[in-house]
Amino acid sequence: MTPTENEKSPRGVLVTGASGGIGRAVALAFAARGDRVAVHYDHSIGAAERTLADLPGSGHALVRGDLSRPGTARHVAEQATEALGGLSVLVNNAATGPSSGNAHPIQDSTFEDWTAAWEAMVAVNLLGAAHLSWAVAQHLIAAQAGGAIVNVGSRGALRGEPDHPAYAASKAGLHSLGQSLAISLAPHGISVTSVAPGFIATQRQAAKLQGPDGGAIRDQSPFGRVGTPEEVAAAVLHLASPDALWSSGTVLDVNGASYLHP
Repeated sequence: MTPTENEKSPRGVLVTGASGGIGRAVALAFAARGDRVAVHYDHSIGAAERTLADLPGSGHALVRGDLSRPGTARHVAEQATEALGGLSVLVNNAATGPSSGNAHPIQDSTFEDWTAAWEAMVAVNLLGAAHLSWAVAQHLIAAQAGGAIVNVGSRGALRGEPDHPAYAASKAGLHSLGQSLAISLAPHGISVTSVAPGFIATQRQAAKLQGPDGGAIRDQSPFGRVGTPEEVAAAVLHLASPDALWSSGTVLDVNGASYLHP
């Protein structure tokens, strides 16, 4: 298929949580396509600067903001729009992820640990993405040129996470948010989709994969391995393309057949 002029032209793309892992891979994929990328970060300025330095092309920018604070979303959207000369794509990737330090199985957690985990995860994973989607949508609607929002959800939203129920619930909410916004924004030519990755070999997960549970984690997939950030980035890049407009509202599994559902 011959690319359309819209596909060839550079776009302004805001990727949240782009300091490392999936976010970094997504930023690199869009930049390799020729897009201008706003690399969002909260605390990890050194890692964000390394991502920025590795992006091919020019016109990229750093954008900082704590998305757990409701008022930050507008500021982040405005920074990105100004720095890139306009926005066409938002990738909601920033998240408070599961770890041994924030596990909160209901049968073993204190009420204080339980509420802290819920507040931290919902604040970024769901509310942060919701508020930023609102802010970016205002720019996209005003520009009257369409666009795309892609949410990075999780397999855990579909199968449950007993040690991290707040994480699973926040990602399930993100999937549902995307489907609601897909309906609202379709009249403006804006697609909204989500990806639901399984276990991904990011730097944060390296110790777990190298530990005694690594083999069992790899065996979750019939491919006998875990996914890579680049594989998630490829899915995000496709969903943000004009060719994927008719997929608006979808939640795309990117889990190597490790979890199947109707």
